[in-house]
Amino acid sequence: MSASAFYGLVLFSAVAHAIWNSLVKSAGDRTLTMVAIRFTGFVLGLAALPFVDWPHPESWKWLLLTAGVQFGYYALLIRSYGLGDMSAVYPLARGIAPVLTTIAAFVSMGETLGPVQLTAIGLISFGIMALSVGAGASGPAVGYACATGLAVAVYSVFGGLGVRTAGTVLGFQACLEIITGGGMAAYALARRGRAILVHVRRHGAIGFFAGTMSVFGYLAFLSAAKILPLGPVVALREASVIFGSLIGTFVLKEAFGLRRITASTFVFSGMAVLALNH
Repeated sequence: MSASAFYGLVLFSAVAHAIWNSLVKSAGDRTLTMVAIRFTGFVLGLAALPFVDWPHPESWKWLLLTAGVQFGYYALLIRSYGLGDMSAVYPLARGIAPVLTTIAAFVSMGETLGPVQLTAIGLISFGIMALSVGAGASGPAVGYACATGLAVAVYSVFGGLGVRTAGTVLGFQACLEIITGGGMAAYALARRGRAILVHVRRHGAIGFFAGTMSVFGYLAFLSAAKILPLGPVVALREASVIFGSLIGTFVLKEAFGLRRITASTFVFSGMAVLALNH
């Protein structure tokens, strides 16, 4: 495959991420929709397991930590979408994560923040401030969106450490899908019971579609990241914040469309600068 084809995979990953988030946002029962998404990952993970390498034992602790934080991420994301517009919550949650990661590296590991990094943080911060006001971006919605972004930053770090010690990206991802999907299914069975069957009959196809988009979107990103320079790949994937705002504005008919699309563009620009100068 050519480099342009791999960049096409990254763009697909960005669109897929925004789409499955929009399906969670628009769902009547967001919790069971998220369960359906993750259960689809569980099934696909089980199907892939015989064909991938088993992660090294050194990575198992990171696998469990990543899964634990992801459970918190799912809960925070669902709550965020219950309180605010997607065009506000989604860019906030995605945009704050690289800022927190960069600042954490500066504080804990002594990494230098040069003019380029400070400019990037400024762009993201400006975009976040613009997203944090107006209807659909109440104080609780902003708070939960920022907490969601923190969860993204933490599980990204844990997942990165896990992949590095696992010796296999696909094996680590398959096991992660099995743990998170199985955990979400067990939670739903314990708390929702027969409501699951009703939801599956009415919305099972949507959940399966969203779950497939989630899993294959991330695999598309991993495939490109294995071949291409990581900076441009990460930067292009974060175009999902713009797609998320566009979906919120034109599909979900949320207010403040132009301002939020512009603000999301600032967030994306800052994230791209951070990725390209990492």
